[in-house]
Amino acid sequence: MIWVVLMMAILLPQSLAHPGFFTSIGQMTDLIHNEKDLVTSLKDYIKAEEDKLEQIKKWAEKLDRLTSTATKDPEGFVGHPVNAFKLMKRLNTEWSELENLILKDMSDGFISNLTIQRQYFPNDEDQVGAAKALFRLQDTYNLDTNTISKGNLPDPEHQRANGNLVYFEYIMSKEKDANKSASGDQSDQKTAPKKKGIAVDYLPERQKYEMLCRGEGIKMTPRRQKRLFCRYHDGNRNPKFILAPAKQEDEWDKPRIIRFHDIISDAENEIVKDLAKPRLSRATVHDPETGKLTTAQYRVSKSAWLSGYEDPVVSRINMRIQDLTGLDVSTAEELQVANYGVGGQYEPHFDFARKDEPDAFRELGTGNRIATWLFYMSDVSAGGATVFPEVGASVWPKKGTAVFWYNLFASGEGDYSTRHAACPVLVGNKWVSNKWLHERGQEFRRPCTLSELE
Repeated sequence: MIWVVLMMAILLPQSLAHPGFFTSIGQMTDLIHNEKDLVTSLKDYIKAEEDKLEQIKKWAEKLDRLTSTATKDPEGFVGHPVNAFKLMKRLNTEWSELENLILKDMSDGFISNLTIQRQYFPNDEDQVGAAKALFRLQDTYNLDTNTISKGNLPDPEHQRANGNLVYFEYIMSKEKDANKSASGDQSDQKTAPKKKGIAVDYLPERQKYEMLCRGEGIKMTPRRQKRLFCRYHDGNRNPKFILAPAKQEDEWDKPRIIRFHDIISDAENEIVKDLAKPRLSRATVHDPETGKLTTAQYRVSKSAWLSGYEDPVVSRINMRIQDLTGLDVSTAEELQVANYGVGGQYEPHFDFARKDEPDAFRELGTGNRIATWLFYMSDVSAGGATVFPEVGASVWPKKGTAVFWYNLFASGEGDYSTRHAACPVLVGNKWVSNKWLHERGQEFRRPCTLSELE
């Protein structure tokens, strides 16, 4: 039996396994079910061994009583013809049966299951990747070694609140300064919060990024805050949104980042996730030198691409993006669905191709990425913010919402203030999906999300 299972494990294609478990929490949940199945199989094996031992125990107890009686008067015992016959029978037959019972391997079923399941186990890369994630979380969120080794991660709400406290203290101090100042614009010229005596503006990008992930170093002055509004948006009188307009909220002014609330339903989220899960693979980035997709250590997640023709829900989502932005989605990239892994992140990057990357999107033939639409498909208990280090902005995940921004100016030049990052997920399971809209096809369209708000 064992050799048959071993041959099956060898012959089964390696593609059945999912390498890089640590890069997707969604796929790691499969490991929980696999381990539960193994535990059930192990308990079955233990029960079989206990039953076997119980049989052996009963046999031993019976023989113990019999031999105790026989040894008191051996000649008298075997002098009885029935006792003599039973002695011959036990030694000739029954002890052999006992030997076979003892030698019987009860582990076949368990070993068979373990051998089959092992092909789906994480490997050394997963273990090392998960360990690096712990270090990354420790560094990003300032967790001490004792805390993280015991698994006592901060209360998600408190972690967020502590970051907000720094920001609100800063806002209050700015308000006081504004009241004392003769000019209303002086508050905009004040220096943002400092860390160890160094202005946030002059910190290395890595430090800015980590501070924003913790909710620190957010640069929003009271004067600018007053210019951010919430509104209803009908997509330039689009019939689909006249009676039920979309809810918009200004997240940031420069670059203009808009959040759409209640823009994708829970049912739609689940359908998109179900479509993506079977094809999740290690997320890739564009190699600026070759223009091809490749994996990178600074992007820890798995992704899948969904076309509109695959499912009516995907098609409907694509059209919703077109209706609300006024941008043609026929030249956009397919909907990318991403699930982040242990400490999953995507370090600071641009969505658009810079001048020194002329071949980045040549294969697509649709020009540069003019705009980004990002759906948040799950809430995240702690961490996982989208941050913009250049401008000191943090956007926090909220299930059912989406954020939108332009990557290019009207001139076609890249907006370098849109450099952004996905912070490491401290606690929770982060699902997002995004649509990158390209230049081609927008020549005669009227974008309606940001331009009309200027």
